[in-house]
Amino acid sequence: MKVTELARSAGVTAETVRHYTRQGLLTPRRDPDNGYQLYDQRDLGRLGFIQRARTLGFSLKEIAEILDQADQGDSPCPLVRDLLAARLPRIHAQIRELQALAERMEHALEDWARMPDGAPDGHSICRLIEHTSDGAHGCQAAPGRSA
Repeated sequence: MKVTELARSAGVTAETVRHYTRQGLLTPRRDPDNGYQLYDQRDLGRLGFIQRARTLGFSLKEIAEILDQADQGDSPCPLVRDLLAARLPRIHAQIRELQALAERMEHALEDWARMPDGAPDGHSICRLIEHTSDGAHGCQAAPGRSA
């Protein structure tokens, strides 16, 4: 299969196939007559694996490590478990941070619905942001700004 055929079969773009090839995740052979990269069913399987691993949040570097272990005949499953177990607490922390951000934004929109627009006057840039209150609702007004 050529790049476009592999991409079509896997439901990705040709550029995605080329990128993974440059990263060493796919290893096509070269057609001796024209130099085209030719992919086989093994590459199609690897491409599917890469896409599934990406949906679980694995980086290309991590996927390369997983594929390398598998290529050497070792089970990469312990590595996969360890990588996800290490990442999951960080993901939960990011979710909490995003939920807090969403709450600050909701409070700001509620507050701003009652405030008039204002033009910059040399002391104020945007009254809406500058009047956003304490940590419960977001940032405090910048020092030196009129409230």
